[in-house]
Amino acid sequence: MPDPEFYRPHAPLTDLAESSASQTALLPWLTLALLWQKAWKKTWQKGEHPWLDLKPGATDSQRLIDVLPGIVFQADGDAGWSMRYLSAGCYALTGYPPEDLLGSSKVISYNDITHPDDLSRVLATIQQAIDGGQPYEVEYRIKTRSGQEKWVWEKGSLILGVEGAINGIEGFITDITPLKQSEAALHLSELSLQLAESKYRNMFENAVEGMFQSTPGGRYLTVNPMLARLYGYDSTADLMHNLTDINHQLYVQPGRRQEFAQLIQASGAVLGFESEVYRKDGSVIWISESARAFFDNHQQLVGYEGTVEDISDRKRGEAAILRRDRMLLGVAEASQCLLTAADVHQAVPQVLACLGEAATADRVYVYTHHLQSVTGEPAMTMCYEWTTPNTAPGIDQPYWQDQSYRALGLERWLPLLEQGQSICSLTRHFPPGEQAVLLRDGILSILMVPIFIDAQLWGYIGFDACEQEWEWNASDESILVAVAASLGGALKRQRTEAQMCYQVYHDTLTGLPNRAFFDQQLPQAIARTRQSDQQLAVIFLDLDNFKTINDTLSHAVGDLLLQQVTQRIGIALRAEDIVARWGGDEFTLILPNLADPSDAAKIAHRIADQLTPPFLLQNHELHVTASLGIAIFPEDGQDMTTLLQNADVAMYRAKQQGRNNYQFYTQSLSTEAAQRLTMESYLHHALGRDEFTLYYQPQVNVDTGEIVQMEALLRWQHPTLGLVAPQQFIPLAEENGLIVPIGEWVLYTACAQVMTWHQEGLPLVKLAVNLSARQLQHPNLVGMVAQVLAETGLPATHLELEITETAAMADMAASIERLRELRHLGVKISMDDFGTGYSCLSYLKQFPLDGIKIDRAFVIDLPHSAADQAMVTAIIAMARGLALSVVAEGVETAEQNCCLHHLGCSEMQGFLFGRPQPAAVAAAYLSPVSPCLQPGAAAG
Repeated sequence: MPDPEFYRPHAPLTDLAESSASQTALLPWLTLALLWQKAWKKTWQKGEHPWLDLKPGATDSQRLIDVLPGIVFQADGDAGWSMRYLSAGCYALTGYPPEDLLGSSKVISYNDITHPDDLSRVLATIQQAIDGGQPYEVEYRIKTRSGQEKWVWEKGSLILGVEGAINGIEGFITDITPLKQSEAALHLSELSLQLAESKYRNMFENAVEGMFQSTPGGRYLTVNPMLARLYGYDSTADLMHNLTDINHQLYVQPGRRQEFAQLIQASGAVLGFESEVYRKDGSVIWISESARAFFDNHQQLVGYEGTVEDISDRKRGEAAILRRDRMLLGVAEASQCLLTAADVHQAVPQVLACLGEAATADRVYVYTHHLQSVTGEPAMTMCYEWTTPNTAPGIDQPYWQDQSYRALGLERWLPLLEQGQSICSLTRHFPPGEQAVLLRDGILSILMVPIFIDAQLWGYIGFDACEQEWEWNASDESILVAVAASLGGALKRQRTEAQMCYQVYHDTLTGLPNRAFFDQQLPQAIARTRQSDQQLAVIFLDLDNFKTINDTLSHAVGDLLLQQVTQRIGIALRAEDIVARWGGDEFTLILPNLADPSDAAKIAHRIADQLTPPFLLQNHELHVTASLGIAIFPEDGQDMTTLLQNADVAMYRAKQQGRNNYQFYTQSLSTEAAQRLTMESYLHHALGRDEFTLYYQPQVNVDTGEIVQMEALLRWQHPTLGLVAPQQFIPLAEENGLIVPIGEWVLYTACAQVMTWHQEGLPLVKLAVNLSARQLQHPNLVGMVAQVLAETGLPATHLELEITETAAMADMAASIERLRELRHLGVKISMDDFGTGYSCLSYLKQFPLDGIKIDRAFVIDLPHSAADQAMVTAIIAMARGLALSVVAEGVETAEQNCCLHHLGCSEMQGFLFGRPQPAAVAAAYLSPVSPCLQPGAAAG
């Protein structure tokens, strides 16, 4: 019976012979053995046992059996079919001599060397054959003496005795191990072939790549399921039924199939042949084909076979990389443009063009973020735009100009942009209201990123897709963010440069153009005026007494004053006029397009009018005037330097004329300016060189004829210039600040002189000393006066300090406070030159005064001027009403004396009573002689 481990059909013995050369040699011997078997069988049935009686070498037949390549056997009919006879071939086959395996009483029997797993099957096969009265064949394994396992084939038949009794079995056993090995190898090969076929079929059916065989004409012979799925078909049958013309139905690009065939024809195969192909639904994908040609036995081309891979993702990735590289190049060009452009706003259109072409956008734009011009709500305005030729511009549409987010329905966008987030989506994914806004310009998708300057939202830059929907990716966004950062940096740089330029050419305190700006503009204005028939004026403006305010009230108050003065000057100017801060309290002006010099005078008047109202600063009420010098081009100079110099000279003339006025330049002023410069230089050394001296002039009570007070008057005795009058150097000292130490010297010297006179036996007379505006505003004035009085010993009640209205009104609050402190010391306060300053009674009553001095301007024509008489009468009446003493200055004639006395003024000062004299001469005024015979009176 067949072994279950092999598939082997029953074959005649000749099959065995074909399988092995040894089996072929066995056939004649086997045939002979079978013939002998028949003879032996007959002998056995007769009760004869010829084999049992054979002796070695007994017969030729026996020798012939012994040399057979196998075993001729006889077995008893017992239960185990114990061997009765084994031919000599037993040894060659099993390794055992025949006698070792005969019978069942031996240590080892033939059944013992039969493989245990096969023995029962062998016995069952024999029994089945016997039961059927048939010969049997069986294959089984034996274990040789050396331990080798062999396959044997046993063929046997029954030995019947008298009356059909079974006496045993006999037959032939031969070695079929080589045959079995061949069968096993063949079976293994068949299994391998089946496995390979199954594996190939499995790979074909489940491959991750499409696989195909196609005819040269373009029809598929075989496809796998993956190819069907790849091309979008439901099954391989669906694909092969519907896709019948590869050339025209599959490839997007015409002629691609021919290129495929030509490449294979040239080299026998093609690798990585990339093409765009249509899927069943009409969509397009990219594939890569690798294929070869295959031929029949006559070397005729049968078709092509190969694989197909979907490379759409890779192609998209490559396209994305190419697009990204293109975008990066566009960004680099845009950044370079922004870095090198002198004006960022002129460079932005070029930047948008670079980005639009690189990003294949239909529209690129920049919006500014600002407050709506009417409502003040957050709003946007499109200020730059680039579009493709097929895209309608939106920058001219009113709904993108100065529109609030609320009005546009885009309130949601603002907080996102302020937080640095992007607006990126297909339009159809936006809320309906936002869709409506975008679709007005045909926008199908949008990418917008914010632009910041110093963390403040400046605006936004964005891409629009209008031709077809485009999903902007993270790379697009990051690149646009980089551009927005570059644009923000460029805008900041330009803003910084503008600020730096502004700072270079503008004054930080007042915001006015500075000296550098003025120096640039004046030559240009001169050049323009040369080409016209008009004139140009240059004005030098200096604030009167500003240094006093700045030094006494602090620089902070001075700065506030300059800022307000700047605003008022600007109100007085025309649109084309330029005013610059020259430095400190000095300003320069360019007045172009003048028809006549009088036009400059009109502007000077307007400036004076603007400065007239008081300035209220930190509880201080300040009155400020200005001195202006005017030079006209071309009469007063042909170049900038000359015009400025001459305007400066004219300005100093205005100061000499009492300030608060303007003066035109004249040629004579240049000489005066040179003299003034020399004098100012000398003045700096006068105090140190002891060049100052004091003159004294008496104040007389005409009713009693007594000297009620001596006024100390400063003189400058220069070794070269001679005796310099006060009106020549006092304004200079006031301007450069020398008046403070000079004033202290005057007070100390005068007080000491009065005490010297008293020590010499003269009456202790009262002393009057003038205070300048700068002295009055000096914070240490009261301390200085107290120290001088203490050091000289002059009683405070014998000192009267004279101030002018102008000085007192420079800072009324500070002046009142300081005068009160002086009066607290016991010092008297009088107002000098009354009537020539502000003469405001509401101000006057607030000052802590003891007396007033009527200015000489009212005395000169007093006997003949009803107006002057009315003024003096009013002044005297006012003084009496305020309990103030009255002194008239500049009395030089008896008529003036009589008129003043008649009007009620008893105290007077002037040449009529005595000229100012040095101390040694002035002492005579204090001698006890007749008042009408004072020294110098005759000269008056």
